Amino acid sequence: MFCILCSVSIFNKLKIAMFDNIKKLHELKKMQDSFKKERLVFEDRGVSVTINGAFEIEEIKLNPELEIQDQQEALKHCLNKAREEIQKTLAQKMMQSGFGI
Repeated sequence: MFCILCSVSIFNKLKIAMFDNIKKLHELKKMQDSFKKERLVFEDRGVSVTINGAFEIEEIKLNPELEIQDQQEALKHCLNKAREEIQKTLAQKMMQSGFGI
């Protein structure tokens, strides 16, 4: 009799833990969807990059008045800055929501 009660109790705890994990996964999915809506724009010498929270480049604008090498340098700077800033922004949002890393 005691073993049956223990088994039921353990099963209930596992079931609760499983549902908690499903709930957390759902919350993470919602957070991921909201991250994708985040947009940051970075500009250097008339070259700009728009990136979203999923690290997808949404738009690149070049400055035709710049030499190709200068455009490449400005674009590289914008992309690196965008990656850095979006990582910071997403980390802050995760910490605020309780999913700290």
